[in-house]
Amino acid sequence: MADQSQPRPLLCVRGLRREFPAGEQTLVVLDGVDLDIHAGELVAIIGQSGSGKSTLMNILGCLDQPTAGTYQVDGRKTADMDADELAALRREHFGFIFQRYHLLNELSAISNVEVPAIYAGMPSASRHTRAAQLLVRLGLGDRMDHRPGELSGGQQQRVSIARALMNGGEVIFADEPTGALDTQSGKEVMKILGELHAEGHTVVLVTHDPAVAEHAQRIIEISDGRIVSDRPTRTAAMSSNGAAQPLAAQAEGGGLQAVRDRFGEAFRMALRAMNAHRMRTFLTMLGIIIGIASVVSVVALGTGARQAILSNIASLGTNTIEIYPGAGFGDVRAAQVETLTPSDSVALAGQPFIDSATPGVATTATAMRGNRTASLQIHGVSEQYFRVRGLELGEGSFFTRNAVDGYQQVAVIDINTRNRLFGPGEDPIGRILLAGNVPLRVAGVTKKDSAAVGDGSVLSIWVPYTTVMARMLGQSHVSSITVRVSDAISMQAAEAAISRVLGQRHGTRDFYMSNNAQIRRSIEQTTGILTMMISSIAAIALVVGGIGVMNIMLVSVTERTREIGVRMAVGARRGDILQQFLIESVLVCLLGGVLGIVVALGLGLAMELARVGFNLVFSFASILAAFACSSAIGVGFGFLPARRAAQLDPVEALIR
Repeated sequence: MADQSQPRPLLCVRGLRREFPAGEQTLVVLDGVDLDIHAGELVAIIGQSGSGKSTLMNILGCLDQPTAGTYQVDGRKTADMDADELAALRREHFGFIFQRYHLLNELSAISNVEVPAIYAGMPSASRHTRAAQLLVRLGLGDRMDHRPGELSGGQQQRVSIARALMNGGEVIFADEPTGALDTQSGKEVMKILGELHAEGHTVVLVTHDPAVAEHAQRIIEISDGRIVSDRPTRTAAMSSNGAAQPLAAQAEGGGLQAVRDRFGEAFRMALRAMNAHRMRTFLTMLGIIIGIASVVSVVALGTGARQAILSNIASLGTNTIEIYPGAGFGDVRAAQVETLTPSDSVALAGQPFIDSATPGVATTATAMRGNRTASLQIHGVSEQYFRVRGLELGEGSFFTRNAVDGYQQVAVIDINTRNRLFGPGEDPIGRILLAGNVPLRVAGVTKKDSAAVGDGSVLSIWVPYTTVMARMLGQSHVSSITVRVSDAISMQAAEAAISRVLGQRHGTRDFYMSNNAQIRRSIEQTTGILTMMISSIAAIALVVGGIGVMNIMLVSVTERTREIGVRMAVGARRGDILQQFLIESVLVCLLGGVLGIVVALGLGLAMELARVGFNLVFSFASILAAFACSSAIGVGFGFLPARRAAQLDPVEALIR
């Protein structure tokens, strides 16, 4: 043991015990170890394989925790430190040199060296300069931009040494640093360690090679978990550690720049991981792509269908009100109510809130022209009907008020009637057709009404209501009155005014009203419910995609366990590891969300080119919601794998 007259030891172990479960038994690797290591010493720990020397070094380097006993670093018990405080020790004061180098394969030599400084918050320019200086000092000035796979074993070990020194490395732990090297490379590495010791670094060297151990000041031999000897070497008399100092309190780099640097490193590593496994990343995204595309498309489909239906209703006149006799729809006595008359229509048409009004009666008849016959729907209306309904003229003209007042036998026919009763090149205007027993002269033909509700094959003609009532029905009352409300008047106010006018004329309320606004509201509610239901079903795809992301991220954590261990060994906080995997998860989901939106937009374009009758209507809100969903899935389903990665024990991660 070290001389008790010396200053307080830098590393102090008392009664150290480390056990591992081995099936139903417990394997004791370290048993009652007492050890002091002072600042500036170069100590070699030797022993056969399985003796516990590497386990002891892992505990000294705060990569592992003892089962029992105490370990103090510069007078402070490691048992009193949390995970981030132990990470700070590894980051700010310790440096590790591993037998297998443990470099990150995706990074260049200089980027590997910079990693500890990123977690320490060192400014970008400063850490790049220091990393370059260290590599030049170690003879790698011309290999800075090479990745580990492009370096020899000795060169990789030098990169590992430079990384250990990046943040100062007052204490350097070297685990079999020459074990994987040829003789010449091994001598060069030991020479570098000797130079570092001469500069005042405390070096703890684990080796099974007695020749390597002879470079140390002290050789501590361990066997079966116990220290069996602790002796000085001949080198000790020639060594000086006068420059050795206890661990210096270092102010960790902070501020926005440090946070940004750590985030940038995590972001870059996420991109590298995604690029390294492109197919797996795409398959992970596929669930998100399908889910986002489904939800966005369904919402756009519902919006487009609703707008198409409402547009059709609007073409009928969303500001029209139908007035019927009776107490309401389904009133069996409505046919007996004969108080609704053409004079009511005239009275309403004179009201300032009414744009136009028409009475309506209807009947059916067989029409004949030459050898052609057809069953017709005959509508008795006034000359204002065509404005009320917004019908457009294709040929000829509409009949006038004079035709209504004069009981004229004129008709306006629809395009179906024209095609049925007249030849392709025949002009129907002025021609006579026989509707029942009443001859009618065709005055005009309407354009095809694409917004018409019902069977598009129905044949309709419009005749002055006076003619229909007198010559076909023999009645004085009408079946309905349709009014078009002025644009500046609300439907509720118009209905109230109509009720007041007709109530005064009839002395009772023997009529009821219906308007397209009610239909519109019903359609909006119905389509809204359907869209919500279908969107909910589509959202299941998002959940499935999220589960896929979680599973793949768990696989990624397993595959990258060694990388996690290396980052923890050089000082990464648990929050840094959590952040890195969360960023990767969110990136996968966001990119999947973008591709899903592109797929949905492509589907919308395809439907527009196919002219299916209505288009998908996308909104900024739905696209924004898609991004929000992608982010939420990335965070929600990525948190468990990320947390699992952050909770890994450093030494277990390194040896997997």
